[in-house]
Amino acid sequence: MSAPAVVRAAITGVGWAVAGPGFDPVTELVGRGMRHKDRSSRFAVRAARRALDDAGLLGAPELAGAAVVVSSNFGNLDPVCDTVTTIATSGSTGISPMRLPQLSSAVSAAWIALDHGIRGPNLTLCNGVSSGLDAVAAARNLIAAGRATAALVVGVEPDSPPVARLHGETAGTRWLDGAVGLVVEPVRHAVDRGARIRAEIGGYGRAGDERSAVRAAGATAVRRRLGDEATARFGRCSGALGVVQCALAVERLDDEAVLAVAGAGTGESDGTSVSALVLAPPRGRDT
Repeated sequence: MSAPAVVRAAITGVGWAVAGPGFDPVTELVGRGMRHKDRSSRFAVRAARRALDDAGLLGAPELAGAAVVVSSNFGNLDPVCDTVTTIATSGSTGISPMRLPQLSSAVSAAWIALDHGIRGPNLTLCNGVSSGLDAVAAARNLIAAGRATAALVVGVEPDSPPVARLHGETAGTRWLDGAVGLVVEPVRHAVDRGARIRAEIGGYGRAGDERSAVRAAGATAVRRRLGDEATARFGRCSGALGVVQCALAVERLDDEAVLAVAGAGTGESDGTSVSALVLAPPRGRDT
């Protein structure tokens, strides 16, 4: 029996929901559709919509078979802390039923799926700094396995008082407050619908140290590495780090592959594992 054909996957859309030109959290995180959502979910749905719009898939019927993969380590920490405080001071009767969905770490992914009629796999990764790159790899695997027609990957983290307390921050420490989204789809489908392929997803590796992860990703010949650029630009990104790196890579990809690395041994180390992912320039449709 012949081996199954390899399904190449590519990034066709990027959406930023981070304070700066074109996005003001003060105005963007309020209004229609924002009620009953926690801060991270508000960032996430904004980034998701922008990514879909960039890919030309906003409102497309094929989204019904797509997947949502979110990476966030502290996304719902705010509502959890608020709920604990309310119970301690007023008892459980002080908790609004509308607050309960916010206590799940998967709530942002659920909101994204509901907003766009996405009925495929719905995943949330919360496994440390490497989870953003793991989310991109998981999206590609879902597509390759035939479980999803496309995938919307979102990395999101809030910069909030509960997050600051959790880390015992000192003055000058800066964290990402926002989200970034990526649309991942098969190269063949992207070409057929005339989409702009921003980057192809190449090798992926996960290990206990950076050298082993990079080797597993087959990245020995990659010259350009993102390293800690994402952290320098946005602050510590935690679970969103890998997705942020991929979005930055898309912005500056030319004729050389780019390596994204997140986890132990990098600027944002959580002492657990390292993931590495190669993004390559587009090279046409499947044969």
